[in-house]
Amino acid sequence: MFSVPEQFTNATKASFDAQIAAITAFTQKAFANVEKVVELNMTIAKESLAETTATAHELMTAKGAQEFLALTTAKAKPNAEKVMAYGRELASIASAAQTELARDAEVQLAETRRKVASLVEDIAKNAPAGTESVVAMVKTAMGNANAGFDQFSKTAKQAADTIEANVSSTVSKFSEVAQKTTRAKK
Repeated sequence: MFSVPEQFTNATKASFDAQIAAITAFTQKAFANVEKVVELNMTIAKESLAETTATAHELMTAKGAQEFLALTTAKAKPNAEKVMAYGRELASIASAAQTELARDAEVQLAETRRKVASLVEDIAKNAPAGTESVVAMVKTAMGNANAGFDQFSKTAKQAADTIEANVSSTVSKFSEVAQKTTRAKK
């Protein structure tokens, strides 16, 4: 049978180890997502350089203002579509990262709650007579903290969903404007 200080020490060490593991996992996932964004940006930069070079060559060899204008207009829609595709891909990466990190955080929080509740129950079982009110107070405080965490989690999820919806809406509206603009130029 462990004493209360030993239980707290063991629980604190286990909690610290779990937090370090969670932070490491979150950091690795964050770097993986940053890597995806960098890879996307590098791909876009390479493609853009090649296309810009080809377009510049075409424009420089245009035989008159009308051909120059026609080439410029012809490139507008594909460029707008590429910008839209880039925005969608970037939003997709961000959304997937947010979903994955939120899921992992919920799992970590649930595990921490379970461990704390187990520790409190163990302490309550071994608590000396006359400390029932203190144990009840600790349990009430834990319940209130859990309710607060739940509310915070719901609010954070709603905010993330709203941000994702706004990004999607913005990309769609930008796409509509770009299409209207390219149609108007024709």
